Amino acid sequence: QVQLVESGGGLVQAGGSLRLSCAASCAASGRSFTRYGMGWFRQAPGKEREFVAAISLSGGSTYYADSVKGRFTISRDNAKNTVYLQMNSLKPEDTAVYYCAAGASQSKVVAGAIDYWGQGTQVTVSS
Repeated sequence: QVQLVESGGGLVQAGGSLRLSCAASCAASGRSFTRYGMGWFRQAPGKEREFVAAISLSGGSTYYADSVKGRFTISRDNAKNTVYLQMNSLKPEDTAVYYCAAGASQSKVVAGAIDYWGQGTQVTVSS
């Protein structure tokens, strides 16, 4: 079992920035954090959960949804078992609950094949 705990959400004006963090506790799973591809998804009210960004086991490869490309940056610190999402130039349409996700690989995360989910953190962008 892997526990994922997100933090860093909040209320920000359009054009502003936020940095989300996701701390992973992997001890119970028997696999280290470096064995998981990591990603972020989001779900706006009345909409389905959608993919935002994913990062490879080593952190050397990243992949983004077209809607956030050039504005959001995903990164990971394997020494701290933490994945980040730096969000710049935020728009009202970025308002959603953001979920951290872990999967067997970056491609699995992109495909939505998620092994573990966090509980989510609310991001609200005002116009």
